[in-house]
Amino acid sequence: MTVRFGVHTGLQHTSIAELQTLWQRIEALGFDWISIWDHFYAADATGDPHCLEAVVAHAALAAATTRVRCGSLVYSAGYRHPALLANVMATLDQLAGGRITCGLGAGWMQHEYRAYGIEYGTPAERLRKLEESIRCVRSLLREDTSDFAGEYFQLTAARCEPKPVQEHLPIWVGGGGEKVTLRICAQWADGWNVPFIGPADWAAKARVLDAHCERIGRDPSDITKSVNVALVGSEEQLQTQFGRLADSVRPTVFTGTSQQMIDHAAAFAEAGADYVILAVRAPFDRDAIERFAAEVVPAFTAG
Repeated sequence: MTVRFGVHTGLQHTSIAELQTLWQRIEALGFDWISIWDHFYAADATGDPHCLEAVVAHAALAAATTRVRCGSLVYSAGYRHPALLANVMATLDQLAGGRITCGLGAGWMQHEYRAYGIEYGTPAERLRKLEESIRCVRSLLREDTSDFAGEYFQLTAARCEPKPVQEHLPIWVGGGGEKVTLRICAQWADGWNVPFIGPADWAAKARVLDAHCERIGRDPSDITKSVNVALVGSEEQLQTQFGRLADSVRPTVFTGTSQQMIDHAAAFAEAGADYVILAVRAPFDRDAIERFAAEVVPAFTAG
């Protein structure tokens, strides 16, 4: 079985200084991926506003590390114009020396939109905006000039220069909606991430994504497939870190003995996951991350 491991670091109740020391240790432990989220408020459905800004945190991540891929899971298409996002990603890729991955999603935390007067819209509207955004970002990052006439975004001979260090900076789609989100992913994305589901549900959605790829004549193996699963050491940590989301997250967490966590990761690997990404939030359980690196990761890299 081949699978890579990463860590998704939440931006609530922490500081850039704390995160940078954490990121550097995660990289030193051999993880291949570190990512941040895009929220204005804590992502625990409590309405707590203590949360760092995503783009600045993404830049701090790029500056603090030298090897890991620096991702976002995921930028909300409703928060930034795609021209702004494309230019940010191109510049971040220079800072990271070609290690940036841009994740995009439709957005879900309604009280953030309401607090800042950002139009939330219906699920269908948010998904249409996501598809337009990813098409614009992709074109701006990869083409000399971009023209686009959409419902939400318009580009006229638009340019994004300088381009990223990477010839094709990877764009991932976040979400598990089988009819639209996975179709958008199949058509426009380089990678896919879905959070907090178990191996069986993840495998079922991966099969749907593969079917969307096959319908448009795309090789499903072209898409990097990943999952976010929480790493917590106790019920108290789960409640503290995930708030009102704790009940929905609980059945999928990495916890228990080393062998139980190895088996959990193996189930995702057998289902076809390229990355298993551990979602952690402050107060960060550094011991759990150290233990995972020492006792779980070697089961998939030995030999």
